[in-house]
Amino acid sequence: MAATSAESSREVYLEDNRSSVKPTWKIKLLYDGECPLCVREVNFLTKQDAGRGIIKFVDISSLDYDPQDNAGIDFATAMGVIHAVLPDGTIIKNVEVFRQVYEQLGLGWVYAITKIKIIGAIADWVYKIWADWRLKITGRPQIDQIIAEREQKLNNSDSSRCKLI
Repeated sequence: MAATSAESSREVYLEDNRSSVKPTWKIKLLYDGECPLCVREVNFLTKQDAGRGIIKFVDISSLDYDPQDNAGIDFATAMGVIHAVLPDGTIIKNVEVFRQVYEQLGLGWVYAITKIKIIGAIADWVYKIWADWRLKITGRPQIDQIIAEREQKLNNSDSSRCKLI
């Protein structure tokens, strides 16, 4: 269940606390591994993380992607705009994700200006335009087709597994 706070870029996901082990990462970044520009950014951030494990990178395009492991964020929602999850279950999205990831990696100055309310609002607006057009810009099919193809792959994957009766 997600409860939306006053900020549109933050939500809190109340998990069933299946595990009492505290994560070692500071932010879990959900990204589209089929998006060449997204992968380029993730590669850059991975280098900045330098094996410290500050950022946990989760490829939403993987057939193993499970919303239950990611604050209930389903594939279609994650494909709409960038999302991240904090260790306490807080969901962040849009430019707030970049701001917090860069801060965690010691590069907060890159997005610091977006903390100014009007600049942040403009940055979110520009990002939303990018998010709406990123599939077309990167030469990919429309979201409905991507979701249908994913469902087909998942169905084929399920039917090829052994089932116990």
